[in-house]
Amino acid sequence: MEILVSRLSCSSALLLLLLFQILVVGSSSVDAGQPPYGCNESAKDYTFCETKLGISERAKDLVSRLTLDEKVGQLVNTAPAIPRLGIPAYEWWSEALHGVAFISSVPQGIHFNGTVTAATSFPQVILSAASFDARLWYRIGQAVGREARAIYNAGQATGMTFWAPNINIYRDPRWGRGQETPGEDPTLTGHYATSYVRGIQGDTFQGTAVHGTQILQASACCKHFTAYDLDHWKGIDRFVFDAKVTKQDLADTYQPPFHSCIQEGKASGIMCAYNRVNGVPNCADHDLLTNTARGQWNFNGYITSDCDAVSIIHENQSYAKTPEDAAAAVLKAGMDVNCGNYLKNYSKSAVQKKRLLESDIDRALQNLFSVRMRLGLFNGNPAKQPYGDIGPDEACSEEHQDLALEAALHGIVLLKNSHRLLPLAKSKTLSSSLAVIGPNANASKTLLGNYAGPPCKIVTPLQGLQNYVKKKKIMYHPGCDSVQCSSAKIDQAVDVAKGADQVVLIMGLDQTQEREDHDREELLLPGKQQKLITSIARAAKKPIVLVLLCGGPVDISFAKYDNNIGSILWAGYPGEAGGLAIGQIIFGDHNPGNKAYHYSNKLLRNIRGRLPVTWYPKDFIRVPMTDMRMRPDPSTGYPGRTYRFYKGPKVFEFGYGLSYSNYSYEIVSSSSKKIYLKALRDEMSNTVRQRLVSEIDKELCEKKRFIVTVRVVNQGEMAGKHPVLLFVRVPMVGNGRPMKRLVGFQTVNLNAGENAEIEYEVSPCEHFSMANEQGMIVIEEGLHLLVVDNIEYPVTVVV
Repeated sequence: MEILVSRLSCSSALLLLLLFQILVVGSSSVDAGQPPYGCNESAKDYTFCETKLGISERAKDLVSRLTLDEKVGQLVNTAPAIPRLGIPAYEWWSEALHGVAFISSVPQGIHFNGTVTAATSFPQVILSAASFDARLWYRIGQAVGREARAIYNAGQATGMTFWAPNINIYRDPRWGRGQETPGEDPTLTGHYATSYVRGIQGDTFQGTAVHGTQILQASACCKHFTAYDLDHWKGIDRFVFDAKVTKQDLADTYQPPFHSCIQEGKASGIMCAYNRVNGVPNCADHDLLTNTARGQWNFNGYITSDCDAVSIIHENQSYAKTPEDAAAAVLKAGMDVNCGNYLKNYSKSAVQKKRLLESDIDRALQNLFSVRMRLGLFNGNPAKQPYGDIGPDEACSEEHQDLALEAALHGIVLLKNSHRLLPLAKSKTLSSSLAVIGPNANASKTLLGNYAGPPCKIVTPLQGLQNYVKKKKIMYHPGCDSVQCSSAKIDQAVDVAKGADQVVLIMGLDQTQEREDHDREELLLPGKQQKLITSIARAAKKPIVLVLLCGGPVDISFAKYDNNIGSILWAGYPGEAGGLAIGQIIFGDHNPGNKAYHYSNKLLRNIRGRLPVTWYPKDFIRVPMTDMRMRPDPSTGYPGRTYRFYKGPKVFEFGYGLSYSNYSYEIVSSSSKKIYLKALRDEMSNTVRQRLVSEIDKELCEKKRFIVTVRVVNQGEMAGKHPVLLFVRVPMVGNGRPMKRLVGFQTVNLNAGENAEIEYEVSPCEHFSMANEQGMIVIEEGLHLLVVDNIEYPVTVVV
């Protein structure tokens, strides 16, 4: 558009711009700051504008008024306006992975070119997940949803559908997009999905609709459906990869997060993934999209393809013989909108060639317009609708920036703390010198991870540490030319370290090492980072502090066992307030008096995040990334994956995390030690008596739920927020059984010396069951052990 306008006269350019505005927003107002909407005064008499009618009836009426050409134009992410009906243009593609984001190189429904110029950038998802705090995830989602609506109300959005969260299982540590996910556990990921979606869409934490079940603050979209966790590894890319997944693994690993997202979170969107599963492209899988999502799980929303995922079905995967076959395959499967242009280019010809019925297009459009109506975009003036009072001051509000800091503080994980090196004493450090060394020490962009928007403000680790040391007594050196660290100035960095009383190294990865379309091939720190770390550790006056910024696991066994490295912190990609959080944790002070952030309510000096993913040793790279099996295979030496099944050595295990304080646990009560479940028929396996959960009366399953009470005591000297994880395991591992699995988690705030009792509701039919080889959920008779830390509580199941 800019190139074209530059060649015209001023008057012609103004005329063209006015015409562009009319075409883009249809009949909606073109005044600056006015959000686009349908059903204004000139169009309010259409039946689809009657808000007293049901959404389904309104959407059906709207679709019935469209010509085939108009229908086809609405099947893509950049949907044009239909001025004759007062329908504004709409952009389906917007991002909000950990804050409202903007990618300048692609069409987006959100823009930061007006009153709102930035949005709160929360920690990357993998770090937020480490807090094991569902209410925190909900609050982040809530903040993101309100900022999104604020941007729309300011007239800077042509779409309110956000393609987040990413809830794929972090199956392999090399995956470049693992950073975007809540980790490797289906239960954890499902809870994250539910909490984040409820927050974005405007529901309460418990899932109650605030303004009615049909009204959305913003629309969340759970992706990538399904079994997607390989981008580009050793010449194999996501566009052609055929994931071979067993029914067992599909049932208890890959599908549960999406089931939770849909049934519990009530997500209004799903994105089908690029890859094939057992030969069938996800976006062309009728059983997946229609039978499972809509049929079994009662999904009520729209299904989008990943970008250009329709074209690859023909052009890359050769699953469809012609472009028309590809268009027909996805629409018949239940997909609704194409990120890309394939459906716009080939849906009409598919109808003409009898590959597709116009009614298949109508079905998709009814889903699409239903979501737009649920967003209130066809209810008249948005200012008079629910959420219409959310102003631009919500974006980057003090409350949201404080929340970004809180999330970083609660996610950072203490991996090592020999001789209680941390927290450093502030009084001593203020009068001492501090060396801050490393390629990530002053790298602001690294803190944000991927899919980030323009942050409100950003504080690097170096800047965060400067709050505690006099300016003349802090020394900085990058150590390496970049995170790649192909060239390291080790001698110079060592000299800096020698001159300091204390050294903090900020190392790790960034988006050059792990990102979308780029999986790692090694699990070690890049280049000469390890040599730099060990050299400085040997030369320093005292044991050093090592901080790692990275999404994926890194084999740092050398640092784990090096006595010259006193403490290790994993900080993920901690967002815009990451530098503040790192400084506050290192000094055990979560209120350094920085006026930019006022995180003042119940400040906690002791944070204990826990790893949401297993950290594997470097030799794990011998396992092909393409092997989707979760269970180990002793006959071939295949070790399995994730803490539930992996039998090999670990650098750090799932759920690991140290604390500045000491906690003890006791399972003080349970309402049940023996559970009787009566079913309609038996299933036998290796002499262990099993029951199909589907054959057990649902009312009986509900009645057998019981409460487990755990007493937690803070035996240390520091107050803190503490996540407590409850697992279940069976003594006899094998035959596909997980070694243990997560039942639930809760966080508790305790002052020094305090104790508290927390309750978990346990459902035997859910938490004591597993998937068999046919993908059926079964429960086995016998002993099950509830586990908190190293405390176990036996429960016997009789079937």
